[in-house]
Amino acid sequence: MLISREAIAEMIPHTGAMHLLDGVLTWDAGRIRCLSRSHRDRQNPLRMDGRLSALCGIEYAAQAMAIHGVLAGKVANRPRLGYLASLREVRCSRARLDDLEGELIVDAERLMGEESHVIYGFKVRVGDVEVLRGRAAVILEAGRAGS
Repeated sequence: MLISREAIAEMIPHTGAMHLLDGVLTWDAGRIRCLSRSHRDRQNPLRMDGRLSALCGIEYAAQAMAIHGVLAGKVANRPRLGYLASLREVRCSRARLDDLEGELIVDAERLMGEESHVIYGFKVRVGDVEVLRGRAAVILEAGRAGS
C-alpha cells in the first residue's frame, strides 16, 4: 500500500465510518487508484435497510477524487478541496456493493480542468467485475494549497 488509511484521514474531512477508503495503491498527477473493504462492513453508514446500493460507489469515487486533489495539489499548486457539482454518464452494472466478495478498487482519472473546476472519470470494481463508472465535475475552492 502506497498511502495508508491513517494518512488518508489527514487528507479528507470524513471521519469515523464515513472514511470509506483503506488505502491508495497508486497515484500520479493525472490519476489515482484506491482500495476499500468497507463495502462489506455491516456498520457502513451508507447502508439502507441493511443493504449497500452500488450507487454508493459514487461516494467512494468522490473520496478518491478528493485524495487525488490533495496529492496532486501539493505537486501542481492547485486548490486542495473540491465539491461534487454534477455526475454524467453514470453506468451501474450491479444493484449492490455489500454482496460482492473481495476488495473494492476505485479508480479516478483527471480528464480536464482549470483553477476553478476539474472533471474526473471514475470506475469502481471488484476483481474483474466493474460495478460503476461515470464522470464527475468538481468545483474547486478558491484558496491555494498551503494558504
